Amino acid sequence: MNNPSEIPAQDPAASRQRTIDIVNAGMGKRYAAERRFRWYGRLAIGLGLLFLTLLFTSIVSNGYSAFMQTFVRLDVTFDAGLLDPEGNRNAQQLATADYGGLIKKSLRETFPEVSKRRDKRALYALVSSGADFALRDLVLSDPGLIGTRQSVWVPADDDVDMFMKGHIDREALQTDRRIKDNQLAWLDRLQADGRIEKRFNTTFFTAGDSREPELAGIRSALTGSLLTLLVTLVLSFPIGVAAAVYLEEFAPQNRLTDIIEVNINNLAAVPSIVFGLLGLAVFINLFGIPRSAPLVGGLVLTLMTLPTIIIASRAALKSVPPSIREAALGIGASPMQTILYHVLPLAMPGMLTGTIIGMAQALGESAPLLMIGMVAFIVDVPTGVFDPSTVLPVQIYLWADSPERAFVERTSAAIMVLLTFLIVMNSLAVILRKRFERRW
Repeated sequence: MNNPSEIPAQDPAASRQRTIDIVNAGMGKRYAAERRFRWYGRLAIGLGLLFLTLLFTSIVSNGYSAFMQTFVRLDVTFDAGLLDPEGNRNAQQLATADYGGLIKKSLRETFPEVSKRRDKRALYALVSSGADFALRDLVLSDPGLIGTRQSVWVPADDDVDMFMKGHIDREALQTDRRIKDNQLAWLDRLQADGRIEKRFNTTFFTAGDSREPELAGIRSALTGSLLTLLVTLVLSFPIGVAAAVYLEEFAPQNRLTDIIEVNINNLAAVPSIVFGLLGLAVFINLFGIPRSAPLVGGLVLTLMTLPTIIIASRAALKSVPPSIREAALGIGASPMQTILYHVLPLAMPGMLTGTIIGMAQALGESAPLLMIGMVAFIVDVPTGVFDPSTVLPVQIYLWADSPERAFVERTSAAIMVLLTFLIVMNSLAVILRKRFERRW
């Protein structure tokens, strides 16, 4: 057996050289792996941007045409014998007069060759049923029109609107399109006479929901969304801030507060439809709050947004340095005065950012509101938090379920309006964070 003292000692320089060789041999693989990781990240970002671009392109391409509406010009004789036979200009009688008869008479005068009953029905179908209300509003606003003949622009039927926008193929077989050959001929004559034009669709922003696509608008849904968000903001912001202040500044560190904090974090991940079920059971069945009202919708969304606001507010409070509290307490301020006059003003930008993000989340929610009845068909614009209403995401859901082609573009247009509000709210949160952010 060899004597250990006879084993030659290793050269430290040679050992270091071998270590460097091993490291250098692996450097190429490490750099290659790092380059692959960067490319994976770029690929993921690129795919995300591609899908986002495709989504926005699809929405805009389907929805931009909804902001234009086709109108037909008719020469209407406001027959006094039909509208006001007694001549007393009674508003009730004028409101219930047969304005549809005036429109049909004008169409028959424009196309006197149309005599068959079936052809007349096809001719009358070129004009929207809302044309009656357009004439009624004109007469009610100016009764002096009675007995005169006026050129009036009235909305066209949704099929005519789709045809004029190019969504109906003229070359398709008559059985495969909703516009028939005789209607195409009449539309050609109207267009040649300058009686058809496309205008900005103000009805989309000023009217409520309707079974007729050309008369449907988002005003009632938009008003319902604003009222619901107002209730949510009034309730969730002060409650969320107060809860965050108590948990962060005053609550003792014990098992109870630990359980509360864990449950707040868990509630932030609960599916939104669960809050809808809770609202249905408590606010409607137990407290008897009217279904489909912005008040109950705001209460449900308050439950859903409170965890987000509390978590964001606590993070904002934690970002305030302890030296601020110590300085305030050192000059004789009470703990409450320290929080109200020193800590809260510095944490408020972060709290507002979290609140705006929570409001944006609530604006886009539909599942919890479906559970409390805000899926109802609402035509009238709500005037208070107790009136029946719907919200914009639910309105989009209802229109997406409608078979008419005209509702497809209105669905996409409503999505564009909703996305605009969401982008504005999130941009406001970013601006507030950048504007009032402080580095300690």
